[in-house]
Amino acid sequence: MPLRAKVASSVSRTAAALSRAAGRGDGSVIGGWIGLKIDPDLLAHLAAGRAIALISGTNGKTTTTRLAAAAVGVLGPVATNGFGANMPTGHTSALAKAGQTPYAVLEVDEHYLPRVLVATEPRVVALLNLSRDQLDRAKEVAMMAQMWRTALAEHPGVHVVANADDPMVVWAAAGSPAVTWFSAGQRWHDDSWVCPECGSPIERQADQWWCTGCSLRRPVPQWVVEDEGVVDPRGAWHKISLQLPGRVNLGNAATALAVAAQFGVRPTDAVSRLSTVASVAGRYAQVVRDGRNIRLLLAKNPASWLEAFDMADNAPTLLSINARDPDGLDTSWLFDVDFSPLRGRQVLITGDRAYDLAVRLEVNDVRFQHVRTFGEAVRLVPPGRLEVIANYTAFQDIRAELDRVL
Repeated sequence: MPLRAKVASSVSRTAAALSRAAGRGDGSVIGGWIGLKIDPDLLAHLAAGRAIALISGTNGKTTTTRLAAAAVGVLGPVATNGFGANMPTGHTSALAKAGQTPYAVLEVDEHYLPRVLVATEPRVVALLNLSRDQLDRAKEVAMMAQMWRTALAEHPGVHVVANADDPMVVWAAAGSPAVTWFSAGQRWHDDSWVCPECGSPIERQADQWWCTGCSLRRPVPQWVVEDEGVVDPRGAWHKISLQLPGRVNLGNAATALAVAAQFGVRPTDAVSRLSTVASVAGRYAQVVRDGRNIRLLLAKNPASWLEAFDMADNAPTLLSINARDPDGLDTSWLFDVDFSPLRGRQVLITGDRAYDLAVRLEVNDVRFQHVRTFGEAVRLVPPGRLEVIANYTAFQDIRAELDRVL
């Protein structure tokens, strides 16, 4: 690297280490921010010479990145932004911290994918899904698909691993010369009833979908979730044993195997690696205290809340909603979530916007109890499982309070 880049990389690592030592965070943002101030091209310099995979989408990025990094790890050391810092500052910090590794698997915020494509020149880009998210500042879903489609057209040498079940993703990836399709199922359909190509309605039957006005339709996937495993392009079925809950994580595992295959990793060598991932930046973490098994689930938008309900046991459940900057300030999206699966169980609510959530639960005829703190919720539930579902900053608040009250 040029001398300026070497200095910037060294300062980045030092700043990140000082942040961790001071208890001000994990250093995954501040190190990259300072490094890029010294050398605006630092990310490109750090990426040079590595085989890189980028993972992007509205939901599942962090988990799929962890699983893909584990799978690619069969080949050797892998740099990754495992704490979810998914903008260029986080990528820069992760690569600087990792040093000289031959491989990198990076989670990328969907808005930043075009910029990170230019800086890193990846071998593989995985596109997971597109749905509404943070309505006060995020792009409309079709606009995001168009941005991806345009960016990928400018990088024809990138191999795309894309979700065949999401019409928006298929349209974004369809123009790329090399695409591997995976099928993980799509439970959330409310952002893909209209064809992004021609505006005609999209019809669905079983696992198939097609546009009624043009040729856009579900492609034949090479990687498919089947029962409790994944079928690879050769037709071989691989049993997937995960510590992570829910069918959605089987889909994330299929994506990870498809990404790793582009690096030459055989599924038979990678599947055992996937079972080593137990918690992802605190998500899915389980803490047992005083006879209560507390599990933390992150849900940030309607599609991810739907998946969280699928993962959660039929047990007492604490819901927490904030509306701070990282969450998005608009909570109207709560009315796109069907909370009826929570009927009949003990439901507690908390967070800065608990009253917004209370109105939504009343509409869905879900009985609940408001609590002011996480500790109060723990005291009110009987011994056994307590499911906790929260959005971004509420999730972090609960993680911090968990350390204090238990």
